[in-house]
Amino acid sequence: MSQQSDSHSPDAGRRIATYDTTLRDGTQGSGVSLSLEDKLMIARRLDEIGIDYIEGGYPLSNPKDVAFFAETARMRFRHAKVAAFGMTRRKGVRAADDVGMNALADSNTPTVTVVGKTWDLHATEVLRVSLDENLAMIADSVRYLKSRGREVIYDAEHFFDGYRANEEYALKTLAAAVEAGADVLVLCDTNGGSLPAAVARATARVAAATRTPLGIHTHNDSSMAVANALAAIEAGAVQVQGTINGIGERCGNMDLTTVIPVLELKKGYRCLPEGHLRRLTELSTFVYEVANMIPPDNQPFVGQSAFAHKGGMHVHGVQRLSRSYEHVDPATVGNKRRVLISELSGVSTVSDKVGGYKIEDRAVLRSILEEIQNRENQGFFYEAAEASFDLIVRKAIGRYHPFFELNHYRAIVLKEDGQPPVTEATVKLRVGGGRWEHTVAEGDGPVNALDQALRKSLLQHYPALDEMHLVDYKVRVINPTEATAAKVRVMIESSDHHGHWGTIGVSENIIDASWSALVDSIEYMLLRDEDRRQAEQDALFVNRPR
Repeated sequence: MSQQSDSHSPDAGRRIATYDTTLRDGTQGSGVSLSLEDKLMIARRLDEIGIDYIEGGYPLSNPKDVAFFAETARMRFRHAKVAAFGMTRRKGVRAADDVGMNALADSNTPTVTVVGKTWDLHATEVLRVSLDENLAMIADSVRYLKSRGREVIYDAEHFFDGYRANEEYALKTLAAAVEAGADVLVLCDTNGGSLPAAVARATARVAAATRTPLGIHTHNDSSMAVANALAAIEAGAVQVQGTINGIGERCGNMDLTTVIPVLELKKGYRCLPEGHLRRLTELSTFVYEVANMIPPDNQPFVGQSAFAHKGGMHVHGVQRLSRSYEHVDPATVGNKRRVLISELSGVSTVSDKVGGYKIEDRAVLRSILEEIQNRENQGFFYEAAEASFDLIVRKAIGRYHPFFELNHYRAIVLKEDGQPPVTEATVKLRVGGGRWEHTVAEGDGPVNALDQALRKSLLQHYPALDEMHLVDYKVRVINPTEATAAKVRVMIESSDHHGHWGTIGVSENIIDASWSALVDSIEYMLLRDEDRRQAEQDALFVNRPR
């Protein structure tokens, strides 16, 4: 439980149902595209963590969604219900004869979510129907889907805008859905422009007028999606709709990875099965990877920097008492604390960061700190380059040795008119104090070509490098006022089956900066593997029968 929990409130322990629309509303976000297999994989993960409803899409919109519902009908979900999504019947058509209604019913999902117009403006100007016809469309659609044996969730689109414009009519649309048998009424802030106080008032008004359970669906156009969802729940809503990581059209949907821990840790509500909140960061990362999106470091609860500490005073405080600078324990959401090294760091920060090396000499810690500060003054940046930082520490304590000696490298780019460029790199180096290796390789660019040539020289000596892969490559200009003579900072992320690590290089020459980051990455991996093998040998010696 959070140190700031309101679990003593009368509502503590109340169950809030979670409804995920990542696979439908989330895919409407810019740059978000999920294949059928992507959607199925995410659905499995949502079920595993304990999400109550998984909205899969609109079965009439595209063959992929039709295939999704066919596949999920054969899958065994341990917790979640799959929901199909669609609009109310068309004007002038009986619900039983409407192709959209029948597509929803034929999807064979246990739950159907149908969305209707609440704002009189939308009824008259968008659908071009009378207000009475709109009410009939809502009632007929809900009634027909109930007759087909489905649980029906009614989404009141633009509810808060409609309530503000014409309160009486907005409430009539909800009454039409209730009288037709809707199981849940969901109040939607579709434009994302409402504020928490207004959401709370409107939700409380609806809660007083009906016994039908209420849900809340908010968008983030005013950066209020989570706040509005919380306001609605405090006013009586018992279902919260959103997406993993808040992905969605325009500014996104309400982020379930934020609202769930707030509800559980701050308010004492129950959303996920016991112990499953610890899987939240893993779920967030998984969805980003499947969607091929770069996670924002500053995302609450699940972001890489959500529990990162940089200033020396902060680090010192969190070492003494974690809750002095952390509003919840990172482990409760499956995240972890990070201590960042920078020019703002103090000796205590360095001491915490190098804890695995057990350095007690403050003079050594001070020398490491001064080296970091000097390098950051030159443009280095170690927050995302912990492998390069590790090499600095190893050099300071005498636990570093080079694996090769560079004689020279050369990169040539040949570009002929009308032809793609061809890059060739040559590397000459001495490996382990032995013979010189002189290799040539081609690549997609100078960095890739250098990487290939370097590996060609080293692989026969260090075969473990075959498991190392470059995951990401980023370049940033440090001092743009110098134009083409500016320094550049190159960040390289690498991985193998043991994990990920980041390295950095800085130079006025982008190739040389890239080379430095590349060499750091290789040396870090080889040194780490040496340590692992030594630890295994030590363990064998200790456990050897005597």
